[in-house]
Amino acid sequence: MSGPMALEPGGTEQDTLALRLAEDRPLAPRPPDDHTVALRLPGRGTDSDAVDRLAAELADRIGPAVHSYEVAALLESEGLTAETIQERYGHANLFALASTLYARVPRTYPEPPRPADPWRPDHVRCALRGALFALPGLAYLLTGRLWHAERDTSVLIVAGLVSWAWGQALGHRAYLRMTTGRREAGRTLLKGAPLGAAAATLAGAVFAGAGTVALIAAAQSVYLSAAGVLLVLGRERLLLAALTPVIAGAVVLPWWEPGPVLRAGLPLLALLAATAAAGWSLRVTLAASPAPGATRPGLLRSLPYGLFGLAAGVLVLLEGRRHPYAVIVLTLSMGPAEWLLYRYRGMSVAALRATATPAAFLLRSAGVLGFCLLAYLLPLLPAALLTGAEPAPLLLLAATLWTALLLQAFGVAWPPAGVCLAAAGGAGAITLFHLPPGAAALSLCCGAAALCLTACALRLLGRPAAHA
Repeated sequence: MSGPMALEPGGTEQDTLALRLAEDRPLAPRPPDDHTVALRLPGRGTDSDAVDRLAAELADRIGPAVHSYEVAALLESEGLTAETIQERYGHANLFALASTLYARVPRTYPEPPRPADPWRPDHVRCALRGALFALPGLAYLLTGRLWHAERDTSVLIVAGLVSWAWGQALGHRAYLRMTTGRREAGRTLLKGAPLGAAAATLAGAVFAGAGTVALIAAAQSVYLSAAGVLLVLGRERLLLAALTPVIAGAVVLPWWEPGPVLRAGLPLLALLAATAAAGWSLRVTLAASPAPGATRPGLLRSLPYGLFGLAAGVLVLLEGRRHPYAVIVLTLSMGPAEWLLYRYRGMSVAALRATATPAAFLLRSAGVLGFCLLAYLLPLLPAALLTGAEPAPLLLLAATLWTALLLQAFGVAWPPAGVCLAAAGGAGAITLFHLPPGAAALSLCCGAAALCLTACALRLLGRPAAHA
């Protein structure tokens, strides 16, 4: 004899004509694919009703099976013996009954449990960050009449633009270093924050010379550097506590005149508190263990983020020249903007699970982008009307900034920097030289920038690989 021997029960050794008497053991039923001839006496065949009842009882565990062997393992775990299978269900063995049950119960493969959203935003943190961007403006309400704020704003604007550009670049570099370790990020902030404050102070001093305005510009630069350190390190509540003197002084202004000493002293106290909080946070961060084999990223990687900060500052300045209260609204909206950035990433991950083709994901990604943009811009419309600002420039500027921040969140740095620089340069040149179309320049430039950035976002972020 030659050839493999079948080891599974119900093999070729049973392909015979068998005559069994009533007093013998029950007839062994054949599996569905058994083509032998069997003589079955009345009442001794397969008990279909008993098999149906068993299938109904175990349907929730048989349905997900991908092979009858899984059903056989299930039956064995239920304690069914060979004698029980033959006498109660009329099948020859465990595998025959498993095959019958597998065929009778429809397949039901349950969906895996939905994982937690890895991009779920911190609602309180996002709202707090939006408030922290606007609250420092209360210091100008207290100190404005002490240094003729109406005439000397250009000095603060220049120093502020330098601080914005430096802060964006330094923040990006610190976040890059944070992936290596918090101590490395702290070292970056320890070196970069004082340099940024010095550069902004020097830029303001060039326009102001010596005097009170130069001191105000220096104080503004130091505060922005300290606040940047606290925000990068996630110390928002500590920064809010440092601003408490300014908040308290601004709250009582409608009912009480604090006088020159308190008008100057409360912002100075807030400045000292923010600087001390930043120093303490850096000290705690630098106490962490150094990361082995840490490498420093190139400085040019953070350059586009600094250029974007400069362009954004110019665009906001152009809007603030005509509608200063609109800038306050835009600043407060940075909290919801950050929240929507998280929601976009979470909804995009959900879209990956809900689509099966790149085209379907692109379509759903476009819907997610449109939803987030509308959710950000629609509340700004009544806010613009309440402040007396024209809605179009504010909404288009907000759309430009949000789409640029979205691309930066995915590591796409140069396209938003280039587009925003072009928009800021075009609108700034038209405004400075009084060229046509005049007041509509900001709307036109921001509208073109928003369209370009939206198209770039759809092209780069509408692919599944960007969210994997």
